Amino acid sequence: MKNWVCDSGQKLEVFIPFLGKYRPFLGRCCQTCTPKSWDGFYHKHLSSLGFRNAIRVTEEDTRYRGWLVRRICGFLAVWDWKVPVDIPRDLPDRICCSRRVQDVATGRSHGSRGDGTAHRRWKEKTLKILAEIQAPLSLLMLRLCNWALLKLLNRLFLGVQLHRGQLEMVLRAARTPNVPLVFLSTHKSHLDGLLLTFLLFSQGLGVPRVTVGSQACSPRLRALLARLGAIFLPSRMEQAPSDQEEGLLGAVLATYVEEVLRSRQPLLIFLEEPPLALHLSAPAQQWLAMVYRAVRDGAIPDVLLVPVGIAYDVIPGGSQQEGARGAQPLGLGACLWAACGTLRQNRGCARVDFAQPFSLQEFVAKNLVGRSCGGKRLEELLLPTILGTCPSQLDAKVTEVWSPGPTSATGVEVEEEILVTKLGLHSLSDGVACSAVMAVGITAALLLHKHREGVFLSRLMRDFAWLLEEILLRQRDVGFSGQLHALVQHSLTLLRARLTLYHLAPIGDVLVVPEASAVALRELRYHSADILPVFASEAVGACAIHALLMEMLPFLGVTVGPSSIVLSQDELHRKTLELLLLLPLNLLGLQPCQPLDCLSQDIVDKLLLCGLLEAEELESERWVCDLAPRPSCSRRPLAGMDFTDSDSDSQDEVPKRCFKLSEPQGSPGLLLFLCRLLRPVLRTYARAVAFLDRPSWPQPGKTPPAGWATLSPPTLAPPLVWLLGKLRHSQSSLAVLALHRDRRGAVPCRELGSDPPSLSPTPEPAYVEALLQFLSEEDAFEHPDRSLALSSLQTFKEMGVLEEVRAPAGPLLRLARPFQSSASRGKLEAFIQQFTRP
Repeated sequence: MKNWVCDSGQKLEVFIPFLGKYRPFLGRCCQTCTPKSWDGFYHKHLSSLGFRNAIRVTEEDTRYRGWLVRRICGFLAVWDWKVPVDIPRDLPDRICCSRRVQDVATGRSHGSRGDGTAHRRWKEKTLKILAEIQAPLSLLMLRLCNWALLKLLNRLFLGVQLHRGQLEMVLRAARTPNVPLVFLSTHKSHLDGLLLTFLLFSQGLGVPRVTVGSQACSPRLRALLARLGAIFLPSRMEQAPSDQEEGLLGAVLATYVEEVLRSRQPLLIFLEEPPLALHLSAPAQQWLAMVYRAVRDGAIPDVLLVPVGIAYDVIPGGSQQEGARGAQPLGLGACLWAACGTLRQNRGCARVDFAQPFSLQEFVAKNLVGRSCGGKRLEELLLPTILGTCPSQLDAKVTEVWSPGPTSATGVEVEEEILVTKLGLHSLSDGVACSAVMAVGITAALLLHKHREGVFLSRLMRDFAWLLEEILLRQRDVGFSGQLHALVQHSLTLLRARLTLYHLAPIGDVLVVPEASAVALRELRYHSADILPVFASEAVGACAIHALLMEMLPFLGVTVGPSSIVLSQDELHRKTLELLLLLPLNLLGLQPCQPLDCLSQDIVDKLLLCGLLEAEELESERWVCDLAPRPSCSRRPLAGMDFTDSDSDSQDEVPKRCFKLSEPQGSPGLLLFLCRLLRPVLRTYARAVAFLDRPSWPQPGKTPPAGWATLSPPTLAPPLVWLLGKLRHSQSSLAVLALHRDRRGAVPCRELGSDPPSLSPTPEPAYVEALLQFLSEEDAFEHPDRSLALSSLQTFKEMGVLEEVRAPAGPLLRLARPFQSSASRGKLEAFIQQFTRP
């Protein structure tokens, strides 16, 4: 491995991975946003420390030895685990005496500053709110539950792997004086909170305070989780009877977070809410905002943020979490029943990765520089291309996309929300980037995107080895090791319920055929979801190449092969930018801090490295795909055209860079495989356009406002009800600002304690269910996904396809004027389908 410093001052590492000899070290922090943290807590020797199974406890993990110790070593080890720090015993008094709570309790209590009765009433309310948020840790219950959890995890998993080098980085960061740790984790299962609590507790990092999202819990389960370290948003946050109580709720919660951080107790925040993967949840946005304000207000000098990635062979609970959404509150009985059901399944492996800790102060200093209005709106960039109304705006250098916030918000509030959202999305992409790829994910991706009709086991093993090497070449690690045959057999065992195996004795092979049902396809896609972020850049580039080939198809002869087609760099760059603008970057797992033009150039470079493109000198006899419109120029009209045989007019022009399509050696069908990775996303977007023509669905609890026909032209599609009246978007199209808020626990991300916004009950789930129902009714549509449906809805609003209007019944969403005609909607659908049309 070699290091050098490039012109921008960034330290770059170049390596040549060898399958079986090199495993990349995951989790280095972003050099763009946190360059000073790049060298912090990291050393080269950490990458060679290897792994350990966190749920394998032996007598060596205890202070004792002997036959009896080997029988009860798990119990003895849990009993010896230390709790370095805890919430102060006088926490209620600290919160009641804090300036923020005192200002709300006395300064806004109808002028009764010296009234003792009013003071006692406010103190009782404060203590009641604090009891809703948290409870003191019970060490006895904590140790007993962790011992039982150790037994459960050994029954659920073959192993839970931790990288010793990553763990050493976190332990070094934990020893930083007066700086607490905040873990920002991806969220795959309801077991994640217990699993991460167990891991941090067992590795000497203390008992974390785990934030619980919008999942409703029964009183008994809530009380048990609180004694184990869980913290909750107050249940009355969204329905406070008065402004004073709303302010008190926010003040108590903000003060409590400051006390947790000041005591240096770890805080664990889940950035997602299953099954909405790769979307920043509203509760996570609130917790992050409170952490940021604690640093901003000087309660603590700094915070070290640690992104966390979790990977499972088979996610506990699996895709059944999709159907559990919106069900009755989760109770103790339901948890025990789910655990028993999970124990009957085949055991898989799990892997937890900790990224390099980085400073919140440094991230804020790099990003809080007035960028909220530094780019163009998404509709200004894409609509001219889609509708063909004027020359494309993508010929210029595109660095940022800006989505304006509402005029009612102040500049400070908008800047803060932009920063918090960017921090959450960046940490989410870091968590995804450091997550390992599991063997079941590789096998499911091959069966779904490469061998839908079936494959022989020998061929599947060769493709497994090929995809494994491609993953390692992209500096992404895998969460398994062992012999190839054993790994593929292990994956097929876990996927056995959706596969049919035919043993062919005459040829000595096994035919593996996936079921053709929608349930089987959905489960294969669910297991293979971690593959897309690994190949996201190449997949975007492959779809851009596909769109260019579709444009050239009418002009190509029958005898023209792929090697005879030359692609212009400018045209490939333009198509790539169009797709990057259409799809939110967080949906692809890409970092949101990179300018789009740099991402586009990086995608072209990766296509060259993987062998799909080869640099080619332009020759007159080759087909050149350069169909980009040329904007007129008043200074030099027709400057790029030569109507004579002389080339004197173009001697000073830089030659165009062109590429030739090629088939990578040892990777047959790579272009088609990459295109199929993005096919579910693009198909959902395309069918969401067709959904805009459907009649309105029943709206629970609402009736259409009288006179709506006078508010909307006859050509408008029926209005779509929407909650986003007060939502403020961030500076780029890649930010998904709490689009999936539930009625329970949904709090606007704004200064807690301020006046609550007047929001209607959210009808958003009705829209999502109607769209998913529309997608599931199509036989050709394979697997509708709630997360993709929400992403398409948010993108259409940012693009200007849908606009928000006010009506007596509440905020409504309808088609914007450019898309009132079916012809314009047809152009939008064709624009999306060009990247995936077979």
